Amino acid sequence: MRILLVEDNRDILANLADYLELKGYSVDCAQDGLSGLHLAVGNHYDLIVLDVMLPGLDGYSLCRRLREEARSSVPVIMLTARDQLDDRLQGFNAGADDYLLKPFALSELAARIEAVLRRSQGGVRRLLQVADLSYDLDTLEVSRAGQRLKLNPLGLKLLALLMQRSPHVLRREALEEALWGDDCPDSDSLRSHIHQLRQTIDKPFPTPLLHTVHGVGYRLADDHAL
Repeated sequence: MRILLVEDNRDILANLADYLELKGYSVDCAQDGLSGLHLAVGNHYDLIVLDVMLPGLDGYSLCRRLREEARSSVPVIMLTARDQLDDRLQGFNAGADDYLLKPFALSELAARIEAVLRRSQGGVRRLLQVADLSYDLDTLEVSRAGQRLKLNPLGLKLLALLMQRSPHVLRREALEEALWGDDCPDSDSLRSHIHQLRQTIDKPFPTPLLHTVHGVGYRLADDHAL
């Protein structure tokens, strides 16, 4: 499960990230609203933990833009020190799924996350589909035209990112950040993994799905269907 934390307090952010990673979650972090919105729109997350008071773009506005502009249904848990009923209602009206008052125990946040994830998934199979290529996010099975395909863990992550945003272009920088954060091995690493992915999902089949947008990034789409 992949979680995005948006919190401007560096110490709180570090504590939350460390705790959730120990619980087995993959965690990305942002310290201001605009950065959080950029990550939320450009990547797939199972849940977002969102502080209300943020520089640049507050949590209410970020959540509302996710729902109304990006049409995102990713579950959102809001964090705030505001304990008035009107504040909580404002959060729910912006599209939050749950609301947690500061200060809170880390164990309570973990319990809220598990509860919201159970409600949001509801036993529904999470299947990505682009043309005849499918990826079951629960079983990690990838197939094309009924043929099972084998990918390594990084290849699976790369494929999920591309399929989630299909048919849109994902910039090289966004892909590198999603795959490696600030520790990208070298400038050719992404190109190498794209090549490996193309060899698996395209080479054995007549119609290419993985396209290079020169100078920009990559996209996954069936252009023959347009």
